[in-house]
Amino acid sequence: MATIEECRGALDTLSDNLAKADGDVRSAAALDRSLSCHITDLDTTFTGRLAEGRIHVVDTLPGPPREKAQIRLVMTGDDLVAMVGGDLNFARAWASGRVRLEAGFRDLLKLRTLL
Repeated sequence: MATIEECRGALDTLSDNLAKADGDVRSAAALDRSLSCHITDLDTTFTGRLAEGRIHVVDTLPGPPREKAQIRLVMTGDDLVAMVGGDLNFARAWASGRVRLEAGFRDLLKLRTLL
């Protein structure tokens, strides 16, 4: 099972990858939205913002998200680490229900380029 530190590191790596992206991915990452990532097996939530093409983690809280972020991710720590490491395809994980992504309709349309 991935640790909280490994999950935080994966989010930092994902942020770095988004910042280096070009084209449609860069455009999708350019949103300015509140963000939460709930790690179910650790019962921990990372909260922050997707802004300026990066993920800015502001807090790490026990339990599920306390407030409804504009973009919400839910998954296990192992799945987060595997996705960022390239061992798990996000679109397949999302389609199979291993990963949940919730956002407004317009944001989902924009974020689909990340799939």
